[in-house]
Amino acid sequence: MKHLRFYLFLPALCILFAGSCSKKGTTGPITPVDTIPVSTIKYIDTLSGNSPFVHPGGLHITEDFTRIKANVNAGTEPWISGWNKLIVNSHAQLTYLPHPTVKIVRGGNTIEEPDPDNYSYAYNDVAAAYQTAIRWKVTGNAAYADKSIQILNAWAATCVKVSGDPNVALAFGIYGYQFAVAGELMRDYSGWMPADFLAYQQWMLNVFYAPNHTFLVSHENSCVDLFWSNWDLCNLASVMAISILADQRKIYNEAVNYLQHGAGNGNIVKAINYVFTGSDAGLAQLQESGRDQGHATLVIALMGTIFELAWHQGDDFYGFDNNRFLKACEYTAKYNVASLPVPFQSYTYFDCHTTTTLTQISSDSRGTVRPMWALVYNHYAKRKGLAAPYSKMGVQTTLPEGGGGDYGPNSGGFDTLGFGTLLYSL
Repeated sequence: MKHLRFYLFLPALCILFAGSCSKKGTTGPITPVDTIPVSTIKYIDTLSGNSPFVHPGGLHITEDFTRIKANVNAGTEPWISGWNKLIVNSHAQLTYLPHPTVKIVRGGNTIEEPDPDNYSYAYNDVAAAYQTAIRWKVTGNAAYADKSIQILNAWAATCVKVSGDPNVALAFGIYGYQFAVAGELMRDYSGWMPADFLAYQQWMLNVFYAPNHTFLVSHENSCVDLFWSNWDLCNLASVMAISILADQRKIYNEAVNYLQHGAGNGNIVKAINYVFTGSDAGLAQLQESGRDQGHATLVIALMGTIFELAWHQGDDFYGFDNNRFLKACEYTAKYNVASLPVPFQSYTYFDCHTTTTLTQISSDSRGTVRPMWALVYNHYAKRKGLAAPYSKMGVQTTLPEGGGGDYGPNSGGFDTLGFGTLLYSL
């Protein structure tokens, strides 16, 4: 993800220690603010605080691995190709060694954080923890489970904060959700000592959830519209994934409320800001569509992650507002994968000082490839039986999907955990 660089007149401690940044009087879960009254939308209700979670219940549940193991063992396509893609990844090996840091720095060498960036250690290590966890789930070989736990425990025992300039919000959002998903995947491994698992849960709450919450409440004390939807969405993914890992229904409800009623651009109706009708029915524009396609595709990847997490807990955000997300997926795939023209509704962006009107879809980074289409397509086409022709093209052009380490060494190649061909094919 590209950096959003701006400077705010607030103490460095406000960025380093997220608990001090909340707006005065804002505590606990985010108060729902219905900023976009859309009377035809059926909202998803939250559950009481003692309502249990499904476990394992992150991106993958037990029945997923029953299906995956059967197809891999039988050598069935496309699962076997997805499996072969995973097992040659350098992060999926027993020889992988973790490199935990006391603080994760994204946005270093700045006024807020004089130390240099080191966040590549986090995104490489969490990719390794995730990939070795999958190898354990599929093969039953405890050596891969032990490798995943080695990585997760090392980070929980070492890392105490996430630091940097305002771009730090991307770090505690993206790596927060990924560390939580990896932890949830391993929670039923008997070799993870209960005390270590509890320590890991607490680490996730302290180091990642606390700044996630503060960002969504205060948006670093800026105007709420400054941050494009990806910033909210990566933090919402982290909030939701951590809530499941830590069995915190109150935190889960926070994410559910914000997705539907939040003031920021992570609100689904703001992130997918225009639904077309008439001859363009079946398409919906993203708030980031006029910005560039690298960020527009990341919206799809992050929303898919959030919605799959929620699906396994019984909440259908995929179907929200008559499958609004499917329409956004088809729009984005039609432009980036099929390379066909799409309509565009003028969008006004406010950066706290200046208003800019975007009048056409951006061609910047058009054709960006991310391992994300298998999740989207299999939900809508296979689970729900809906037409998703352009998303299907996305699946075919990235077959088989890889993960972190398969799409270059930079952070953009690690924004999603990937391996959708193996994990989401139905």
